Amino acid sequence: MIKLFENGAWLIHGTEIVAEEDREKVQAVCGKQPDKEEDRKGTIAYSILKAHNTSDDMSHLKIRFDAMTSHDITFVGIIQTAKASGMEKFPIPYVLTNCHNSLCAVGGTINEDDHVFGLSAAKKYGGIYVPPHLAVIHQYMRETMAGCGKMILGSDSHTRYGAIGTMAVGEGGGELVKQLLRDTYDVAYPGVVAIYLDGQPNPGVGPQDIALAIIGAVFKNGYVKNKVMEFVGPGVASMTTDYRNGIDVMTTETTCLSSIWRTDEDTRAYLTQHGRGEEYRELNPADVAYYDGLVYVDLSTVKPMIALPFHPSNAYEIDEFLANSGDILREVEKSAAALTENTTVDFHLTDKVVDGKVHVEQGIIAGCAGGGYSNLMQAAQILKGRSIGNGAFTLAVYPSSQPVFMDLVQKGAISTLMAAGSTVKTAFCGPCFGAGDTPANNCLSIRHATRNFPNREGSKPGVGQLSAVALMDARSIAATAANGGVLTSAEQFAEELYEEGRLAARSGKTGVLPEYHYDDSAYRVRVYQGFQKAEPDAELVYGPNIKDWPEMEALSDHILLRVCSKIMDKVTTTDELIPSGETSSYRSNPLGLAEFALSRRDPAYVGKAKETDRLERTRLTANMEEAMALDASLAAAIAQVQSVNPDVDPADIEIGSVIYCVKPGDGSAREQAASCQRVLGGLANICSEYATKRYRSNVMNWGMLPFQMKGEPCFEVGDYIYVPDVKAALDGDRKDIKAYVIRQEERSGEASAKTCGEKTGSVNEISLYITDMTENEIEIVKAGCLINFNRNRMKAND
Repeated sequence: MIKLFENGAWLIHGTEIVAEEDREKVQAVCGKQPDKEEDRKGTIAYSILKAHNTSDDMSHLKIRFDAMTSHDITFVGIIQTAKASGMEKFPIPYVLTNCHNSLCAVGGTINEDDHVFGLSAAKKYGGIYVPPHLAVIHQYMRETMAGCGKMILGSDSHTRYGAIGTMAVGEGGGELVKQLLRDTYDVAYPGVVAIYLDGQPNPGVGPQDIALAIIGAVFKNGYVKNKVMEFVGPGVASMTTDYRNGIDVMTTETTCLSSIWRTDEDTRAYLTQHGRGEEYRELNPADVAYYDGLVYVDLSTVKPMIALPFHPSNAYEIDEFLANSGDILREVEKSAAALTENTTVDFHLTDKVVDGKVHVEQGIIAGCAGGGYSNLMQAAQILKGRSIGNGAFTLAVYPSSQPVFMDLVQKGAISTLMAAGSTVKTAFCGPCFGAGDTPANNCLSIRHATRNFPNREGSKPGVGQLSAVALMDARSIAATAANGGVLTSAEQFAEELYEEGRLAARSGKTGVLPEYHYDDSAYRVRVYQGFQKAEPDAELVYGPNIKDWPEMEALSDHILLRVCSKIMDKVTTTDELIPSGETSSYRSNPLGLAEFALSRRDPAYVGKAKETDRLERTRLTANMEEAMALDASLAAAIAQVQSVNPDVDPADIEIGSVIYCVKPGDGSAREQAASCQRVLGGLANICSEYATKRYRSNVMNWGMLPFQMKGEPCFEVGDYIYVPDVKAALDGDRKDIKAYVIRQEERSGEASAKTCGEKTGSVNEISLYITDMTENEIEIVKAGCLINFNRNRMKAND
């Protein structure tokens, strides 16, 4: 059972829950009057945030982190940005891992060139460099950097180390640049939601099952959006820290800001096992703590789960799914048809159901979610003495780090998995973002990984390809493998393999596994430990694909936006804004990568954005008259602008592109989802709401205006939107920013009912708004991007 409290709740003595509407009971339970504002200070999150806040105002935090981490998709751009902004050395431990583009399978030398650049940067600026295949980013941070009471910032959305007592945040690269320049992470104090765990998991239920059950309950209603999830309650003690890690990393898929767990002796044992026992301290909420929401989870009621395409929140109990597989898969097919309506894709899943059984073609257990010791060890227990068969079904496993791999080898688990027909590979994040193990067209892959967004598995709908991913726990994937690809719940093997586990669970353990032995010898001989050993005279090593950021102009007083894409899906993911997979190899080349922007969702976008940018470049190098001569629609739009604002000089109007999405930015922290728009001349996003704080931050850090509007948009692709006095609007309350839609094509009938006017050239006023911005964010947008903002500060200081 999972229950969401309608309002806030008090947690008293760590075990008694008093709902907001029953607040009069608080005094009876604890002997004091309830005081929400004071009792909010009783959360674990409050104490950690307070310790890292550099201002005196806890309502507007200015956070400095203890450490940072990036992988090889993001660290080149971050270091280039920081270097351009005046950085001389890394002021805090900064870990550069190489777990995303480590196969070097696309683009010739460009991936390995990024790795060489990373090592040279670690030497020059004093960083920590983890070579390819040694560890996925988050497992390395768990094993070597996370500790109780710390805060860590990462340029990957799954930066989550709450189960080790660390509040970790995944953000776009701009926020890491600020830390490298000794600036702060500025954010309003977030709400804190208790995830109260009770009972204990049943045999056969793994961390992914619990995570998917929670995601399914909280994602669609935004219950924890941009909040901190704080895991409390007696159920925490029923799970090992390794098991907790598997739940914790998936909190990203709820759209929360961060996570934190109460710590206990198992946390201490985990840290001690990894040679860092001194990093332990007990973290528990105060005797009286108030939470802005509470999710009650009875762990004993959670069953093996499956999240069907195309989102982790599309979650079902496996038993429920199997009982209704035809109907449920037909709904997935409808979703696929909506996503691929402008392509030649012919996608179907209902043919997976044969004689009442669901057949899948691929299983993957990998990465920061699936590749941990306990997941792979229990998968090996299920597959021992069995075979995955020689049919269409395949199984691949990726241990999350070399130490995990080494211990699984020592204990024979790797041999067991191989003997059953699995392939075993090195630490690599590829299956999580479409750079490895792409299934065949029309295939269904089951994965213990982080995401199952459209095309996240690597297919390309634009050329007629589509496969799909369902998320499951390693235990049920192994059970399916043992049945040759017939989808199976791990509960089928519970009696056979977990009887000892049942007995142990009654005494507070989760299953019976050989004790993990951590051996960091591979790290000791291969990881470059350069923190506080910067070599300023060392040279950065640039490959031919590594390019500097192009110059970006400051914001003008008046802007004219051409709508270059309009996406009306309920949610637009960062994977759709800039595809993952092989495109990741070009992320050290801003203009090269920008060619892929929206390519799998709106292939016409890049051409339209470039046409718009050409007009602005002409305005800057020549004049507005010459720009208007290039495009009749621009000339007509300027004429209408002057009818609205006759005093404006057309030469002072900046031209740029804008995209509209209903709810953009779910998913990855990758800043390139925004920077690609910017280098193509993007000036703004308009939406109903932003899916995540991190995407909105990326929009602002790259100098774009984060507009929102109420109601459906009354403009179409090709229309212009004129926003006068925009810099003055940024300095105001930003609640009602007047803008004018200039229609470019006539519309009639049903289409005109949703638009601002039927006639070409009609001008209609609309209202935009921008929610809270810090003073620095306002100045960054005015400057044109974070790089310009920092350069301006350097000049002012000189």
